[in-house]
Amino acid sequence: MSQLDVILFTHYHVDHSGDFPALIKSSWFEDRNRPLPIYGPAGNDFMPTTTEFVSDFFGEKHGAYRYLSELLVQGEQSSYKLQPHDVMGSTKPMAVFRSGDLAAYSVRVIHGGVPALAWRLEVGNKLIVFSGDTNGEGGLTQLAANADLFIAHNAVPEGAVGIERNLHMPPSVIGQIAGDAHVKNLVLSHRMLRTLGKEDQTLSEIKKRYSGPVELANDLDCFPVR
Repeated sequence: MSQLDVILFTHYHVDHSGDFPALIKSSWFEDRNRPLPIYGPAGNDFMPTTTEFVSDFFGEKHGAYRYLSELLVQGEQSSYKLQPHDVMGSTKPMAVFRSGDLAAYSVRVIHGGVPALAWRLEVGNKLIVFSGDTNGEGGLTQLAANADLFIAHNAVPEGAVGIERNLHMPPSVIGQIAGDAHVKNLVLSHRMLRTLGKEDQTLSEIKKRYSGPVELANDLDCFPVR
């Protein structure tokens, strides 16, 4: 945490954001002496804005962990401050953050009625793109253009319909985006019980549209697929 430059949220479903307060708590024990920018989507009637999300944990008056409000409240004695920012998102890549040779760009993506973003990180001359959870609509193909690494969620199988399909993109859409964007490497992450055991079908659909290397993430391990 002492070396972290920025935190980027795709959306605020609990399985994508629930570890945040514990992560911030861990930084309490490290020698961090600079602000920590935090970027994420603006909210709606069902989801908080990024500033609300951070304040709900660490706000001075009503935060669940307000004993750590020193990290958020301006004017208190600390050189380490959380700096939350709401990103409205656009259908075209938008520059959001830059520090040294690190730059972050976002686009708004569709994840049902949940405000959501996809992110591109430019680290030196390398491009890394995270799809987040999305049904594939929006500016993801443009964001992922010529990426060295495209990390896409593999949460639903081919043939998903209804709410599942409105929230997530099936393998054929992942392959189409990866192919159209000419990404150099594709990693399938956020694999769920709905897709486990269906790897052959998943890879078959992707390979119809994308000819580059694909890896299947398994927690912290990846194994190559030839």
